[in-house]
Amino acid sequence: MNYLKATSAILFTLALSSCADTPSHLILAPEINIPSITQYHNKQTQLNVTDLRTAKHIIQILSEGEAAKLMTSQQTLSEIIGQTLKTEFIKQGLTFNQTAGNQIEVIIDKALIAVTQETMSYQTKSNISLRVKVKNNEQTLTKTFNSRHSSTGSLTADVAVLERDFNQQLSKALISVLQNNEINQFIK
Repeated sequence: MNYLKATSAILFTLALSSCADTPSHLILAPEINIPSITQYHNKQTQLNVTDLRTAKHIIQILSEGEAAKLMTSQQTLSEIIGQTLKTEFIKQGLTFNQTAGNQIEVIIDKALIAVTQETMSYQTKSNISLRVKVKNNEQTLTKTFNSRHSSTGSLTADVAVLERDFNQQLSKALISVLQNNEINQFIK
């Protein structure tokens, strides 16, 4: 009976400690809350998303004397951005065709939350930079969308809060792309 109690106590402790571990992957799910207004009538385009970052992680936590903790999402950032933009452009009446004359290319130049963890405090700096190139049969338009955020806090950074903040920041950047008048007029 004591063996069963000891085994149960060990399993319970292991289960609790595994819950306290930092998650291995982030959940990236930008929320786009804009009205679905048909802006594109009989317009087709191609959409490509390219990630030019040298490192593909989203969160980097640096603590003195320790190896950096790096976190990514299970799905690539380029896939998430591509799916989100495609869904929203379709709501606006745009159709996608790999042979279309219009082309939209989104280039991810930066997407990182850098956390500096001290003994009793932390500081975060996040930066998202997206370049959007729109080509029609005659011209090319290039626009850059930047979003920066920084914060400080006591004790240790909460990964769930960092994840939420990054999703909000990414959502704002993508909404800026979707609502940009120059891009909308260039596709038309």
